[in-house]
Amino acid sequence: MMQVMRYRWISFTTDYGLRDGFVAACHGVIARLAPDVRVLDVTHLVPPQQVRPGAAVLAQTVPSLPDAVHLAVVDPGVGTTRRSIVVVTPRGPLVGPDNGLLLPAAAALGGVTEAFEIDVPDPASATFHGRDVFAPAAARLALGAEPASFGPEVDDLVRLPEPMIAAFPGKLVSDVLTVDHFGNVQLAATPADLELTGLTGGVTVHSERVAVSATIGRTFGDVPPGTNLVFTDSAGHLAIAVNGGSAAAVLNLGAAEECTITASPAG
Repeated sequence: MMQVMRYRWISFTTDYGLRDGFVAACHGVIARLAPDVRVLDVTHLVPPQQVRPGAAVLAQTVPSLPDAVHLAVVDPGVGTTRRSIVVVTPRGPLVGPDNGLLLPAAAALGGVTEAFEIDVPDPASATFHGRDVFAPAAARLALGAEPASFGPEVDDLVRLPEPMIAAFPGKLVSDVLTVDHFGNVQLAATPADLELTGLTGGVTVHSERVAVSATIGRTFGDVPPGTNLVFTDSAGHLAIAVNGGSAAAVLNLGAAEECTITASPAG
């Protein structure tokens, strides 16, 4: 007899923001269908319609969470032909749009073992699948529904393009993955990429609009207040920070843009 998998937790990640009732509506659907299941909000402040930052935040967070159903909605294609999916991993299923949002997190949870399309119920809003499709599916999964019960199996999931990273002697170019609440700018590049450049000590960090001097260090206190720092963040990525300030504001830089690190003019 097949064991029914039940989950005490649903994690919830969106770009819905906190101004409107969208998050509460999804919480309400889950509470009505699965009143004993707890919802753990990852964030609802993913930049609107920006799938890559949402995917990065989710992937970097899920290893710290209990085994759960992971509900994520950053969905600029809502109501189009893009599929709604359940992705199965060894540490719990993920529910959301088939636009690449879920797959980095699935990899962090042990990899995709199966995936199924969710048959969209009728009626369902053409613009609020979080409430009408994904939240009900997450609740049903938490209660023990089989992923295969939602619709046909799929094996051609949409994947996000790999972020751009280019390392040369004396120069590193990288896409920005995320910008956090403090204005720290997380790059796709890692310390291994920086090592390939040979850069150490003082460097120059460039956005498309601004260039500033910075120091390669370990933590914020390694540089004086107001000074720029290149460091390795808690997720293992290179990041740009300002001790006591916002690197995103200093560099006029946001998620999905490009950042370059070069040797300083004096170095």
